[in-house]
Amino acid sequence: MNRRAFVKYSGAFAAFSLMPISCMKNNPKKTSPMGLQLFTVRDAMERDALGTLRTLKSMGYTDFESYGYDALQKTYYGMAPEEFKSRLQDLELKTSSGHYDFANYLWSPKEDLLAYTDSCIEGAARLGDSYVVWPIMPEGSRNPEGFKQLVQQLSIIGERTKAANMGFAYHNFGYDFEDFDGFMPYKHVIDQTDPDAVQLEVDFYWVMRAGKFTPEEVIELAPGRFPLWHIKDMDKVTQDYTELGNGSIDYVKLMPDPDRAGLKHHYIEQGGNFAQDSMSSVAESAAFFQKHLGQLL
Repeated sequence: MNRRAFVKYSGAFAAFSLMPISCMKNNPKKTSPMGLQLFTVRDAMERDALGTLRTLKSMGYTDFESYGYDALQKTYYGMAPEEFKSRLQDLELKTSSGHYDFANYLWSPKEDLLAYTDSCIEGAARLGDSYVVWPIMPEGSRNPEGFKQLVQQLSIIGERTKAANMGFAYHNFGYDFEDFDGFMPYKHVIDQTDPDAVQLEVDFYWVMRAGKFTPEEVIELAPGRFPLWHIKDMDKVTQDYTELGNGSIDYVKLMPDPDRAGLKHHYIEQGGNFAQDSMSSVAESAAFFQKHLGQLL
């Protein structure tokens, strides 16, 4: 990390370091390491990816979900998968999954979708990941017709990833829970895809913001099918993202059973609305998670 960035973040990290040791250590009962979706700190990653990762490790993050894979160059953050993996290993860090631009292929012919999928599988395998993720639906296709097309594409990708011994998951937003005259997109995805090929990355913020299900209830839609979790909080006034512990989602009371869900990896995430800046926010969320939530997972 360069000197300007270090000075900018040092105040937040100094406060973090003064917390009791019991708050900073991972609870030994945890089934998986504390993770972060790197999109949260995309500005810092663009400035200095390796320096950012070192700082995230000092906060207690050891497992990451990537974003921004370049399918043509087959690079992550400008690095070949093997180089990025080596840099992570030098820091005793790892990635387990990644978000990929599958949404751009919602209406593409099968051969184009498979060509992109094969590049993603190759990149993820070389990086050592276990999952690739479809993260979002195009804005103009968030309707029954679009979701019927989605399940076809999810099935194609799922069969391809399954054959390659790679996991595949679909990530929800709030629109997945809208009711189109009895048609709920999320239930359609669950019902019309093979659970052995298409799994789910549940974003509890969007579950709570949609207001149709609690975290426990959404898990009961497909127990065992949720290996990946996104954990983030909701601003009490604006309903925007906020740091863990500052918002309206009481995870201490609402956290579902990880075994019932099939949890493998969980990632803290905050897409914006930072109190100061992205790195200060993830430091604050890490401290809250380690003090209050780690023992639940």
